Amino acid sequence: MRMSLLFAPTMREDPQEAEVVSHRLMLRGGFIRQLSAGVYTFLPLGWRTLEKITRIVREEMNRAGGQELLMPAMQPAELWKETGRWDLYGPELVRFQDRRGRDFCLGPTHEEVITDLARREIRSYRQLPLMLYQIQTKFRDEIRPRFGIMRAREFIMKDLYSFDRDVEGLRVSYQKMYEAYCRVFSRCGLQYIAVPAESGVIGGDVSHEFLILAESGEEKVFVCPSCNNATTVEEAVCPQCGGCLEEKRGIEVGHIFQLGTKYSEPMKAYFVDRDGKEKPLVMGCYGIGIGRTMAAAIEANHDEKGICWPISLAPYEVVVIPVNMKKEGHRQAAEELYGKLCQSGFEAVIDDREESAGYKFTEADLIGFPLHIIVGERMERSGRVEVKLRKTHERFEVQKDDVCELLEKIRKELLG
Repeated sequence: MRMSLLFAPTMREDPQEAEVVSHRLMLRGGFIRQLSAGVYTFLPLGWRTLEKITRIVREEMNRAGGQELLMPAMQPAELWKETGRWDLYGPELVRFQDRRGRDFCLGPTHEEVITDLARREIRSYRQLPLMLYQIQTKFRDEIRPRFGIMRAREFIMKDLYSFDRDVEGLRVSYQKMYEAYCRVFSRCGLQYIAVPAESGVIGGDVSHEFLILAESGEEKVFVCPSCNNATTVEEAVCPQCGGCLEEKRGIEVGHIFQLGTKYSEPMKAYFVDRDGKEKPLVMGCYGIGIGRTMAAAIEANHDEKGICWPISLAPYEVVVIPVNMKKEGHRQAAEELYGKLCQSGFEAVIDDREESAGYKFTEADLIGFPLHIIVGERMERSGRVEVKLRKTHERFEVQKDDVCELLEKIRKELLG
C-alpha cells in the first residue's frame, strides 16, 4: 500500500470529544470516525486491525471445536418473553415494531436465538457436545455512550454457545473455552488476566472475565506476581500461594459463563439421553468484544507519540520512509525495498508522499507501524538504511540487501 493512496485522514490536534487514549488515538490516526453517539465507521486502517483480531479469534474457536454460523440481529420479542428477559433487560434493549405491529429487538446477545435453534435441531445425546459461534454486530442502547468504541451502542462481538448432556460435560467445554481465550489474547500480544466474575443479566452459576491490564482500566484487580492468581476481591495475601497481591487496573474484553439450564428449561430445549429420558440441554456462553479488544490494545500499548501496536494486530507491519522523495537515490532504494518486503510476505506500506521527513516520522509513530525503515543519506553514502522498532525505539543500521532477513528475525521475536 502507498501512503499517497491510503485513506487514513489523520488529525494534528487532539479531538475534544475523546475522553480516553484509545478514542483519541483512533480518531487522530485515521482508524475510526463517529457517525452518531456510540456509532462508528471503521476506516481502512481500523478495519485491518479488526480483521486481524477476528482472524485470531476465529482460528482459536475452530481449534477448540467451535463451528461458525450467523444468526439474525433482528430477534422476535416472543423468544425474550419465554425467558423473562424482555422485561428484565431494561432500556438498553433496542426495541421496535415491524409494519404488522409485532415486537422485535436488535440483539445485544443471542442466548434466546441459539436456544431456539437447539430445541428445533438437537434431539439426541448423540449430537452432543456441540459448540456453535458467530462474529456479528450487536446493539445496546447505552444511556451514555463514551470512551469511543469501548462503550458503544453498536459493536462487533464473538459469541459462542456450548451444549452438553450434563454439568460434567459443561465443565469440559468451559475449560476448552477458557484455554482458547488464553491463546487468543496471547496471540494478540496482550497482557491479560482472568478473574471470577458476576454473571449479571446473562445468568449462570460460574463465570470469568478476561481483562487486559492497562492503567486506564475501569476495573480494579489484585494480581499475585508469584503465581499470577488474580481476584477482584481486595485481599492483602494471595489465597493460592500466600504471596503479596499487587493492585492493577484492567479492561474487560471477554466473559465466559456456565449457564446450566437457565435458557433450556424455560424454552423447553430438551434432548433424549442414553436412558431414554428427556433432559434439558446444559449450556455455556462465551463472548469476546472484537472492537473492545482493539481499544484495550491501544490503552495498553501507546506513548506520547501515538500507538505502539503489537505486531500481530498492526494494520501494517512495516513502513518504508524515503527521507526525500525528490532525491532519486532515496526514491529508488525505497521502492526496491518496498517491493522486496511485499514479495517476502510482509504487510508493508511506503510513504511516497511529497512531505517532509519530520511529517512522515510523526505520522508513522502516530499510526503505530511496528517497524520503520528509513532510507536517507546513509543509503547514498554506504548503501545502508536505518531500521527502527516503534515500541522500544531501538535502531539498527543494516545493508539494504540484508533488511528482509533482519526483519524476519525481528518479527519472529515479536510474535514470540
